[in-house]
Amino acid sequence: MSDQVTAIVLAAGAGTRMRSKRAKVLHELGGRSMIAYSLTAVREAGVERTIAVVGHDRDQVSAAIAELDPDVLLAVQDDQRGTGHAVQVALAALGARPEGTVLITYGDVPLLTPQTLGDLLDEHRSAGHTVTILTAELDDPTGYGRIVRDDTAAVTAIREDGDADDAERAIREVNSGILAVDAGFLADAVERLDTDNVQGELYLTDIVGRAVANGLPVGAHVLEDVWQTEGVNDRTQLARLGRELNRRLTEHWMREGVTIVDPDTTWIDSAVTLAPDVTLLPGTQLLGATVVESGTTIGPDTTLRNVEVGADATVVRTQGADVVIGANATVGPFSYLRTGTELGEAGKIGAFVETKNAQIGAGAKVPHLSYIGDAEVGEGSNIGAGTIVANYDGVEKHRTVVGKEARTGSNNVFVAPVSIGDGAYTGGGTVVREDVPPGALATSAGPQRTMEGWVQQKRAGTPAAEAAQDSTTEAASNAEEDESGE
Repeated sequence: MSDQVTAIVLAAGAGTRMRSKRAKVLHELGGRSMIAYSLTAVREAGVERTIAVVGHDRDQVSAAIAELDPDVLLAVQDDQRGTGHAVQVALAALGARPEGTVLITYGDVPLLTPQTLGDLLDEHRSAGHTVTILTAELDDPTGYGRIVRDDTAAVTAIREDGDADDAERAIREVNSGILAVDAGFLADAVERLDTDNVQGELYLTDIVGRAVANGLPVGAHVLEDVWQTEGVNDRTQLARLGRELNRRLTEHWMREGVTIVDPDTTWIDSAVTLAPDVTLLPGTQLLGATVVESGTTIGPDTTLRNVEVGADATVVRTQGADVVIGANATVGPFSYLRTGTELGEAGKIGAFVETKNAQIGAGAKVPHLSYIGDAEVGEGSNIGAGTIVANYDGVEKHRTVVGKEARTGSNNVFVAPVSIGDGAYTGGGTVVREDVPPGALATSAGPQRTMEGWVQQKRAGTPAAEAAQDSTTEAASNAEEDESGE
């Protein structure tokens, strides 16, 4: 028998219970679509060739599969007439009969692992089965096909829930729908399927009865981790499996040396990478391909997507996406780091700061209440509170460059394009419209003008005028007392 393995991934269902414009198998948990988990599982289980059967929302699903794995062959099931028909369509798309083993699985079982599929294939080969069924025992098997065995515990049939009698419905061992089948037998068996059942469909499970009738060996690989066999048909089930996946991911990272203070409020996508001695505080979400190095503390109440965080950094109550945070840097609280932000080693982005496409050098600080967009801040520089980089002229974006060891005053506006040289200073309230040379001081405000008595004259009768008058009267009285020596 050939050792070649061909996988058929069934992903043609309508998914009407999702009530979504998005195809069911493209809904995500743990940051990846369900079909992505399925394709990864078969690929990492050692499958040489994969066929995905698409039908409803085929354009969406086909495009997603092509992006995930362009080597996957697509087969279109125009009319969904059962799982047996779907396999017929897949085999027809191959052109020639497959050799070896055919592994049949689904696009909506996101917790199924490559290890489980590998174990199923190993048992199928080693036992010499014609058909091997992945099964599980459920406390409530309602809705599942039951595994029917004879007095010797040999598998004799899979009975669909709607076609089962009372005794068969009492069976707790159920069919996951995932099979390993001898390729030659499968090609003949699916062509002989009929629709003599309650649903009027071609049941793939009927091939088990045909194998038994022909005296061919049928086995079952019983899986203790029943979560792996669960499919998703609606958003409630999607959320349920998402919680279970997140529980497994948080437990995995804790065993790898990550401190997670409250796993119930911490969400970690499957592509995230964490080093030992990372600490995640409550309310943290690490999404996409986020990478966090050792010694860093994230949270509380922080969301990072596709963010690289260096060692020993601190990120507090922050939202960031597609950014880099250097080692020993500090971010937050209440910071918003947008795409293209790069914070250097030991740099600081403080409270109520928004950054976008900004490179902030090592040791540089943007402490609070500022917007820094399309800008470069040199190492060691300090940006005063309330600073705004005016990077947009209504048509195009322009860039601002602040040199090394510069000190800019509070409430500055940098009207891009503009540069501030190394070691330069700007005064409080300055609007910088022209380049500032290295070591220069730039100011734009004129001398302060004070008009005494303006409030009493222009705002007479207001609380402010009354307060000013009382203060003036009191000051005059005190001055008279000082002059009289009393």
